[in-house]
Amino acid sequence: MLVLLSLSDGPKHGYAITEDVFEQTGIRLGPGTLYGSLTKLAERGLIAPVESRDRRRPYQLTSAGRAALEAQLASWSRVVEAGKARLRWA
Repeated sequence: MLVLLSLSDGPKHGYAITEDVFEQTGIRLGPGTLYGSLTKLAERGLIAPVESRDRRRPYQLTSAGRAALEAQLASWSRVVEAGKARLRWA
């Protein structure tokens, strides 16, 4: 989900995704995690490679990827609200 979130504001290559995820969440994705995720997300049709003029390979979010991200964010939003409500009662 972190990769999808990073790509939600436009195409990025691997290093830019890593930096964006770190800036937004404080989580540093290792190369194995990142490139394994990119491969799986592309295979599932959630992201797609974009043509590039240099050796970098940028990816963009597909419409299926945007829908998957929206669904996950809605689900996590419910989890966060439930957690906040329970903590108020604790």
